[in-house]
Amino acid sequence: MTLNATLLSVTNRIIARSETTRGTYLERMRAAASKGPARAHLSCSGQAHAYAATGEDQDHLATSSAGHLGIVTAYNDMLSAHQPFETYPAKIRDAVRSAGGTAQVAGGVPAMCDGVTQGEAGMELSLFSRDVIAMATGVALSHNVFDASVYLGVCDKIVPGLVIGAQSFGHLPAVFLPAGPMTSGLSNDEKAKTRVAFAKGEIGRDALLKAEMAAYHGPGTCTFYGTANTNQMLMEFMGLHLPGSSFVTPGTPLREALTKEGAKRALSLSALGNSYTPVCDILDEKAYVNGIVGLMASGGSTNLLIHLVAMARAGGIILDWQDFSELSDVVPLLARVYPNGLADVNHFHAAGGLGYMIGQLLGAGYLHPDTKTVAGDGLENYTQEPFLENDELIWRKGTESSLNDAIVRPATNPFQATGGLKRLHGSLGTGVIKVSAVAEEHRVVEAPVRVFHDQDAVKAAFKAGEFTGDTIVVVRFQGPKANGMPELHSLTPMLAILQGQGKKVALVTDGRMSGASGKVPAAIHVVPEALDGGPIAKLQDGDLVRMDAISGNLEILTDGVLERAAVSADLSANEFGTGRDLFTAFRRSVASADEGASVFGV
Repeated sequence: MTLNATLLSVTNRIIARSETTRGTYLERMRAAASKGPARAHLSCSGQAHAYAATGEDQDHLATSSAGHLGIVTAYNDMLSAHQPFETYPAKIRDAVRSAGGTAQVAGGVPAMCDGVTQGEAGMELSLFSRDVIAMATGVALSHNVFDASVYLGVCDKIVPGLVIGAQSFGHLPAVFLPAGPMTSGLSNDEKAKTRVAFAKGEIGRDALLKAEMAAYHGPGTCTFYGTANTNQMLMEFMGLHLPGSSFVTPGTPLREALTKEGAKRALSLSALGNSYTPVCDILDEKAYVNGIVGLMASGGSTNLLIHLVAMARAGGIILDWQDFSELSDVVPLLARVYPNGLADVNHFHAAGGLGYMIGQLLGAGYLHPDTKTVAGDGLENYTQEPFLENDELIWRKGTESSLNDAIVRPATNPFQATGGLKRLHGSLGTGVIKVSAVAEEHRVVEAPVRVFHDQDAVKAAFKAGEFTGDTIVVVRFQGPKANGMPELHSLTPMLAILQGQGKKVALVTDGRMSGASGKVPAAIHVVPEALDGGPIAKLQDGDLVRMDAISGNLEILTDGVLERAAVSADLSANEFGTGRDLFTAFRRSVASADEGASVFGV
């Protein structure tokens, strides 16, 4: 198998670009590994504090050098995806005891639901919560008494935050343990149709609530292919999950067996044994490139164009959007999962899932095969599938044929020859667009703009019937420095209505869209953002703009726009309420979206 030339070129460029920062990071991790856990060097008082509540493990910790596992959990029962984690610590402790080790919950990290906060003030905390999660992970592990770590998290900012935090302790092995998707309920397509009907005023709120409750009906991850499930895909492509574990539903014997095995696997990778595999060695440049390939081949969430950049920088690796764009130009789209198709992630998993996709991409030379993973050396491990045989967990070779080519296809017959995301660049700035769910006839929009400074004003204009022709809706002052870069997914139903009426319509914003968005073309993450005086801050109603997702252009067609002074906006309403006052320092110090929108330096 010959590796794709673009894959090699992009990887080598990232390695060269990151040489200094990656080298410095690895030196720090080697130094930390050489010191080992401070457990044995703690004072007697310190050890007593550390072990006081460990019950039957107390004497073992005080007298034995057996491995000690730190659990970092994002459990809460506000998020359906995280509710199953309530019982994980007890299962993990039992599993590692059976292997001669011990485990403690090192700490918890916050986990907010973007679905609950969508369109609300709380969404302005969402992106920043990723860096809070990373810092909370650092606090959890700061006791420095652990030989290995496991991370319990699934959703939008939680997995990226945990990965950033894990790399701060990159000398420790790290295994990520998912909870799995909820069982399929009302189809995502029917749910979307109900939302549109409500936006048109055709049904009441009671019917809308009934449909939403039928879609989101139990424990587990939401079943559409948004940011949460894109995270799960990445953890397999990058080697931090056990193979085939991402989309096994909660509360099943297989799910429980995978949880226990993941805990034991983490302990087995510690420096106390013969298979020491720290997370800093797993998350190298090739692993991140493999993650980008998975993102493109699956039509994943646009949020990962920000998160992957921030995650990589935590390990000294510098990615930019050009890397994503060049890989997207050559990586075929192999999956159609809602909103890119009608299937949900349970259907995708049944049709062959991630193991089938990884096998296809490896065979076609689109993935680096020689990466380290928690399952051993080589990404080929992730073409295998877990099963229970006589109540024992085993792995067998996964399917080599798609079981439903309307959901997942071979690399020789993809849904499209290029990936699901596209970089846009031009006189309006640089942004990204998710094209995997956008019909070809909607991928080029040239129209006059309507400019707004918040999403509520867009909704008011829609209700007033002001969108009577082709329109590019510009929502600015939504970047990370302005108000934390909230998702604008609540605009999707009304924009979809305008599109359905035959109008050419698009969104341009320095904010974000949900990972579930896609049918309406949206140029998002536009940089420079309006608060930085970017061209988006110079637009006026009626200016002509062209958004071309085929050529990758984002152009202002009206003469003289760039000579105007950038407008300002009263952002005082974003400073207080719903916790926003606590994040003033974040808004003042955050990097731009193309640099990962993080408060951490390289």
